[in-house]
Amino acid sequence: MSMMVGHLLPPTSKHSFTKTSHCLQNPKASLQSSAPKPTILPSLLSLALSVTLSSPFPVLAIPSLNPQSNLVPPPTTPFSQSKNLQTGLENGKIRPCPSINPGCVSTNPRSSSFAFPLTIPANSSDNAIQRLEEAILETQKNAKIQILQDTPDGGQYLQAEFDGGFGRDVLEFLVKGDLVSYRCMATKVTYLYPFTTALGNSKGQEERMKKITDQLGWYAPSFEAMD
Repeated sequence: MSMMVGHLLPPTSKHSFTKTSHCLQNPKASLQSSAPKPTILPSLLSLALSVTLSSPFPVLAIPSLNPQSNLVPPPTTPFSQSKNLQTGLENGKIRPCPSINPGCVSTNPRSSSFAFPLTIPANSSDNAIQRLEEAILETQKNAKIQILQDTPDGGQYLQAEFDGGFGRDVLEFLVKGDLVSYRCMATKVTYLYPFTTALGNSKGQEERMKKITDQLGWYAPSFEAMD
């Protein structure tokens, strides 16, 4: 009697057989579904970001997306400077004439067009600022007093405008005791293109100041009187 010896296989369900068959037919899909998803890359990105934010070393700046911030400011020229002539006292003193403005005369020693301060007679010291205001209005065309104020050191500052040769000119006075410092300046500077040297001189401003001093009767020393 012959006996058949064989291996007994455990019973399998139909569902298990179908799944095994599918894996054999498409082994690539099986590997993709069973392989774990990588989690290293997000961790490295988070670590790099935290190191960048806390690093003491300099990092490259990101260029600005605003085109206006990268614009180079235009060069400063004598013509552009003449559009913004400063007035008012500087450290409690009358300003010098700007180097770009030849139509100016000032009692400031740093001015290229220098004039001596006026001396107030003893009989005019009490109402000096009032007499000065009246002389400006009487001798200058379309004159207007812009500023009249006391200074911290006991002086009085007066600023007036009047019609000049090419626009409105400015007169500034600082009365302290029996001395009067001043600056008479044209506010419009004329240039001949393409040259950068302004046209004009201080003769017109000197003549305007002479009319005022003659009206006042105050002493106005000059270089001509010293000859």
